[in-house]
Amino acid sequence: MANMYYEKNPSVAHDLHELRVTLLGEEMVFLTDAGVFSKKMVDYGSQVLLNTVELEKEKRLLDVGCGYGPLGLTLGKVFSVRPTMVDINSRAVDLAIKNAERNKVKATIFQSNIYEEVSGMFDYVISNPPIRAGKAVVHEIITGAYDYLVDSGRLTIVIQKKQGAPSAKAKMEEVFGNCTILKKDKGYYILESVKE
Repeated sequence: MANMYYEKNPSVAHDLHELRVTLLGEEMVFLTDAGVFSKKMVDYGSQVLLNTVELEKEKRLLDVGCGYGPLGLTLGKVFSVRPTMVDINSRAVDLAIKNAERNKVKATIFQSNIYEEVSGMFDYVISNPPIRAGKAVVHEIITGAYDYLVDSGRLTIVIQKKQGAPSAKAKMEEVFGNCTILKKDKGYYILESVKE
């Protein structure tokens, strides 16, 4: 059951929660539910990623595997970027849409298995990849990002060392020709590649 959140339609019973958290100085409110990732709190890896990235205003952001929306919606609010947010999990997508309204963030949010339904180009792709879905999925997020990034666009992911940060870094170097460790915090790595 560990990877039930990486399902199109979770069958687990609903268990709605409201999270009120301060992220990057903004008061954010998230509705969460059973069957989505990290429903009781915004997970530590996402918080490290939020505290590390710097985005330019009005740029286009793609959040892959957005869950109920903490990354894309917070970055949308704080940096005035236009987030596009996708997740394979229909329940997560429904929550993210509600959370965009609650936090007054204009966002494009829809169900997609990684990039399947995504079109357009982005300045930033971010992901807290669903590790339990397996290395192939993580590597697909990395590989696929290249084609959706404009020149000088950036892919930024958070991944725990013990859950494959070294292999993710190697994959990013292979695809982009570069990868920087922006931060290490409690075993979480923030990895970034630039499309040159």
